[in-house]
Amino acid sequence: MAVDIVTFGCRLNTYESEVMRREADTAGLGALEGGAVVFNTCAVTGEAVRQARQAIRKARRENPRARIVVTGCAAQTDPGGFAAMDEVDLVLGNEEKLHSHSYRALPDFGVNDTEKLRVNDIMSVTETAAHMVDAIDGRARAFVQVQNGCDHRCTFCIIPYGRGNSRSVPMGAVVEQVKRLAGNGYREVVVTGVDITSYGADLPGAPRLGRLVRTVLKQVPDLERLRLSSIDSIEADDDLMEALATEPRLMPHLHLSLQSGDDMILKRMKRRHLRDHSIRFCHEVRALRPDAVFGADIIAGFPTETEAMFDNSLKIVAECGLTHLHVFPFSPREGTPAARMPQLDRRTVKDRAARLRAAGETAYRAHLDSLVGSTQKLLIERDGIGRTEGFALAAIAAGAPGAIVPARITGHDGALLKAQFLAEAA
Repeated sequence: MAVDIVTFGCRLNTYESEVMRREADTAGLGALEGGAVVFNTCAVTGEAVRQARQAIRKARRENPRARIVVTGCAAQTDPGGFAAMDEVDLVLGNEEKLHSHSYRALPDFGVNDTEKLRVNDIMSVTETAAHMVDAIDGRARAFVQVQNGCDHRCTFCIIPYGRGNSRSVPMGAVVEQVKRLAGNGYREVVVTGVDITSYGADLPGAPRLGRLVRTVLKQVPDLERLRLSSIDSIEADDDLMEALATEPRLMPHLHLSLQSGDDMILKRMKRRHLRDHSIRFCHEVRALRPDAVFGADIIAGFPTETEAMFDNSLKIVAECGLTHLHVFPFSPREGTPAARMPQLDRRTVKDRAARLRAAGETAYRAHLDSLVGSTQKLLIERDGIGRTEGFALAAIAAGAPGAIVPARITGHDGALLKAQFLAEAA
């Protein structure tokens, strides 16, 4: 039986799930009589943890004889909580999940079945190995890990305790992984990690993310599209800005880790930027790359946030020209400083999140309006659906998943562009 990997959360988890699939299969989980289900969890919000627990219980009901393994950030930060679940057979840490021998801690392989936990101190991990993958299951674009962990301690965030401190994959290994993926037919690769703009600080010579991007594009000329995952704009280096200005194969969509549009809230979050920096960064990038499109993470209802402070977050949507908003109602994570701050009423938090989402939807519709009549290159993600270089979704009756096709944008329905295949440009 195949090992079933259930992935929650970020692109890095998606990439690591492919490594886990290989390692679990090497360990022999696929040969277990009842099969195995491995959950790669997320801890970014309390809701993400709740969903993981719910999925684990459902998996046990549907697969009473299967071995259930839980790993990922939620397992790393609350190993005892998952080990206490009757449905769970083994809990692995974020480092352990990437090695085949860890999966052999199941009792099927002769290990004592009274000890479920295999979770070590993630802060003791000082290097990130390059785990080569050939494909990303079910994905038209591939992901490549360049970095893991985070050295910052934002007051709301539990992820450093799930991922450890920042550590980078050597540049040569990144280039080889991208070559491998491009050689296997991927037209687009996404650079991913926990804090990718901190890339290189722990490597000899301290190369920055911009140098990595330019090196990948130079060394892998067959790669048609390179995309960045979420970035921290305060760490954007000169080479990265130059790449945005001069490298058309570097996609013009940037997702920013803003979190708030109010200076006082940003300080209470222990963020390293202020609102004026975010606005200035967006203007500078657009001056270099007029087709630049910005998304952002914004938290609604952070502790002590007043209506006036929240209004600054609403305003920054227009001031930065954001079009792809990821809105998070504040979720206190046990063990973080923000969980000990004066909390807002949950109804207020939900109301503000809804208002932010509405502002984001309005901005996105305006962005779709601006694309009507234009010609775009769409990466086909699945039958009938593609995505522009600026990350907008489009409906198109052409192209196989993974192909890049030219199209004219004829309209939209508020969520999807309507695209017509341009045969003469193909």
